[in-house]
Amino acid sequence: MIKRVLIIGGYGNFGSFITKALALEVDIQVIVAGRSLEKAKQLISNIEAKNKPEALMLDISLDITSALNIVKPHIVIHTSGPFQEQGYDVAQACINNNIHYIDLADGRSFVEGIVNLNEVAKKNNVLAISGASSVPCLTSALVDYYKVHFKSIETLDYGITTAQRTARGLATTAAILGYTGKAFKTLINGHPTDIYGWQGLKARKYSKVGWRLLGNCDVPDLALFPKLYPELKTVRFYAGLEVPFIHITLWGLSWLVRIGLIRKLDKFAPLLLRLSFLFDWLGSANSAFHMRLSGKDEMDNDKSITFELTARSGDGPFIPCMPAILLTKKLVRNEINKVGAFPCVGFISRDEYLNALSELDISWEEC
Repeated sequence: MIKRVLIIGGYGNFGSFITKALALEVDIQVIVAGRSLEKAKQLISNIEAKNKPEALMLDISLDITSALNIVKPHIVIHTSGPFQEQGYDVAQACINNNIHYIDLADGRSFVEGIVNLNEVAKKNNVLAISGASSVPCLTSALVDYYKVHFKSIETLDYGITTAQRTARGLATTAAILGYTGKAFKTLINGHPTDIYGWQGLKARKYSKVGWRLLGNCDVPDLALFPKLYPELKTVRFYAGLEVPFIHITLWGLSWLVRIGLIRKLDKFAPLLLRLSFLFDWLGSANSAFHMRLSGKDEMDNDKSITFELTARSGDGPFIPCMPAILLTKKLVRNEINKVGAFPCVGFISRDEYLNALSELDISWEEC
């Protein structure tokens, strides 16, 4: 049976990759939705598809339920962020209409709070998953994979450095700027501790892309992991921009927010995004991710493992798209029996994730 999959923001940076991937499946028909019907039609006219794709004009701030009743999808993939400023209207509408729901949210509170819909999702026999992205899906899969090598994992130090010459959208930019200079908590030495967005400036040398600057980044992991892995004492997540000038500029702006001269930076997202493209000539199309897990082995000796992933040719943005693709395929083929509302943890293994990336210009190593 062919299953209809509605992709909200299906012509955006992340949505278009998901659309193109799922359109190739013989048992899936994609419906590309967004505020611009023209952009949706343009995308579906230029993709290869096993089943005829459809285009839909959809504004999620209006009546999402009416759209669902018209389109009648089996699964909805919500890619239209930033999620930090959204409620659960889309997820709730899907659950009420017995439709599986998946989103790519990276908002800490949003992903953590999806469990509030758990009871109604179970009652309606559907699955609602939030955070089907590199965090917390890939990051938790890595912890789950490597924890068997430890007696206890006490510290996670990890982060993402993005390529300058790669697709980047307004929603992601606004999400980052929304917490830049703002305080948020993470676990340090066993205690919840305030740190500030894009501060904690540090440099790290990646094996394939060289030195990159990093700063504090707020992600769902910082709320989820202390509960999932109670032996953890410290969790530090960083993000960085390839061009040092841009990274340092944002670091400087973070101080203006911290001391109160600017309330929030996200209102400047359109301007700052446009300005960032002027510096593309200084960068590359190579991104990287690292995770260093530290703790004790069975003999109570110190032990650490470092996983490092490199994405070339501008393929880095495709990494956060993979969980939604894999989960949709599993749901279509009845390979997931679980129902309820959950953060995207424990649904995809490390090997499943990495195998799905193998056709891209992406490599990984561990030491």
